[in-house]
Amino acid sequence: MIKTAIYVDAENIKMSGGYGMRYDVLVSLANSCNSAMLRANCYLAEDHERTQRDPEYRQKVYAYHNILRSCGFKIIKKYVRRFKDEDGNITTKANADMDLAIDALHQARNLDRIILLTGDGDFLRLIIALQNMGCRVEVIGFHNVSKELREVADSYISGFLVPGLLPIVGGHNDTGDRWQRGTVANFNQDRGFGFFRYYRLHEGVLHSETVFFHLSKSTLPSDHIFQEPHRIFEFKIVDNPANNNRSEAWDIRLLKEG
Repeated sequence: MIKTAIYVDAENIKMSGGYGMRYDVLVSLANSCNSAMLRANCYLAEDHERTQRDPEYRQKVYAYHNILRSCGFKIIKKYVRRFKDEDGNITTKANADMDLAIDALHQARNLDRIILLTGDGDFLRLIIALQNMGCRVEVIGFHNVSKELREVADSYISGFLVPGLLPIVGGHNDTGDRWQRGTVANFNQDRGFGFFRYYRLHEGVLHSETVFFHLSKSTLPSDHIFQEPHRIFEFKIVDNPANNNRSEAWDIRLLKEG
């Protein structure tokens, strides 16, 4: 059995497009048929002054914390600190990078696999150190992920592509979970069709699949966008009755940045 841990740089994820991420889906990734989750740590910031004086904020923050704990996560808080410069300008700081790195290095001695959620290039050396200890390091990020971080990880996947990790806006209708996010696997510009690659999550394992698409099912202004690498699209998978009920991608739209 593969011993797995999850480490979430929550503030980086929240500021980079991952707000509203489903932590129970992360647990499913860690608890697959041949993997068991030993640890799940979430590193986040809390404005302690505000929780003392703002009941609404306090209730919201603690409700969020309770959801994480119910999913099996240990919460490691970094309290916001305020600094005033000579001109009276106030800046805030609440960085838990050091806490995450130290915990991961100590705990890695009992682990085989680490799922790290961040896009912060400051974790480059941590990943290399964990790999040198014999751990496989898999990185999940959203927007603004360090290129070096993606390259040094044993595997990288955009969090937008993990089914259910971040709900699709407008995708919760009577078609159920037929809405997907994917990238272009190949595209024939002359004939105006291609295939999207997307993922399904089954028993904690991501399975890659492809689906046909045609430009007629897209409202995007240019077909050149389908040739740009790393672009993420949202689409609805339907069985086309006019084409022997073949599965196709319809209502194609581009994932919004930011």
